[in-house]
Amino acid sequence: MAHPSATANRHFHAVRFYEDDASLCRIVADFVGDGLVAGQPGIVIVTPPHRDEIARRLEALSFDVGRLRDTRQLLLLDAEQTLEAFMKEGFPDPAAFRKSVGGVLDRAAADLPAKPTVRAYGEMIDVLWKQNAAAAAIRLEMLWNQLADTHAFSLLCGYSMGNFYKHGAYEDICGCHTHVVSSVGHPTRVGVA
Repeated sequence: MAHPSATANRHFHAVRFYEDDASLCRIVADFVGDGLVAGQPGIVIVTPPHRDEIARRLEALSFDVGRLRDTRQLLLLDAEQTLEAFMKEGFPDPAAFRKSVGGVLDRAAADLPAKPTVRAYGEMIDVLWKQNAAAAAIRLEMLWNQLADTHAFSLLCGYSMGNFYKHGAYEDICGCHTHVVSSVGHPTRVGVA
């Protein structure tokens, strides 16, 4: 999946509204895989079924997922466990988020000399939507955008269509992202996040 370069002031923060897990996992594997080929470490923060499918798809693209994990070029994290590290009273705590997720971004690029842009895919926000915590989900999107002021990363978020439509918050969601990704993996610019 091709996308513009991320910079501190103009980062790439895309959303993919998905109907089926297979197409989502294909797009995520392509997004992370393109980064790995370019020397960008990958972070995948997902639910266990998606983690396993994304790993399988990366293997099918000829990546040695075990080696990438051993060398910390690819971090596969559990979405709910990661959320637990920074959620306070039902909302993401900004300081705890910066420490937790910012720390993961730092670790992903720590051993690399040029501190490249990190490719990240996350489902923590989708987990919050599924828990009917829409306000917390939007707040988390904003924290990711704030984190882009201090960390170089390209972020792809996944939203399950069923959960998205029941809340009817398309404009709110798209307003937090720079791009919407099509079913074939093409990003379209939607605004300034």
